Amino acid sequence: MSKKDKVTRDQAESAVRTLIQWAGDDPDREGLIETPKRVVNAYNEFFAGYDIEPKDVLSKVFEEVEGYDEMVIVKNIRVESHCEHHIVPILGWAHVGYLPNKRIVGISKLARVVDIFGKRLQTQEVMTAQIANVINEVLEPKGVAVVMDAKHQCMTTRGIHKTESSTVTSSMLGAFRENAQTREEFMNMIAL
Repeated sequence: MSKKDKVTRDQAESAVRTLIQWAGDDPDREGLIETPKRVVNAYNEFFAGYDIEPKDVLSKVFEEVEGYDEMVIVKNIRVESHCEHHIVPILGWAHVGYLPNKRIVGISKLARVVDIFGKRLQTQEVMTAQIANVINEVLEPKGVAVVMDAKHQCMTTRGIHKTESSTVTSSMLGAFRENAQTREEFMNMIAL
């Protein structure tokens, strides 16, 4: 069931009006009249990942790989997500790699998987694992590596206000977990 089936657009806009009022402003003031509609439109975009199945995105694979069995890495994939605790942005970068096992996937699909999980309420730790696990499950590679480095606005713009801090998480599966040399090669390549 889609999120749109559970709550109507009118209910969502009403909730935004309530929050505006709760914050101390008048939702009927000229500058705020269209805000509930705009916020709901933004939330549709921010949380579109609930309506997309990442396994479907990865399902088109190529088996004609001419024996290619070295790492495939897409680095510096922009991460835009929202903290599930405060619903504020998590912004940063993901680096995704895998060791093919007789088949490959289009590289844009790796970035799409990052976006799908990013467009859900998240913790960075869970998102990192979800990305690695779905790639591992669908592609059945020799290994998967995901490293994410992101700033959490729940920590930079509120609370402790540590504006320069970032959080780094990783998920290493298969050869990346079992073989220190493979893991080191991946880490060196994403550092370039």
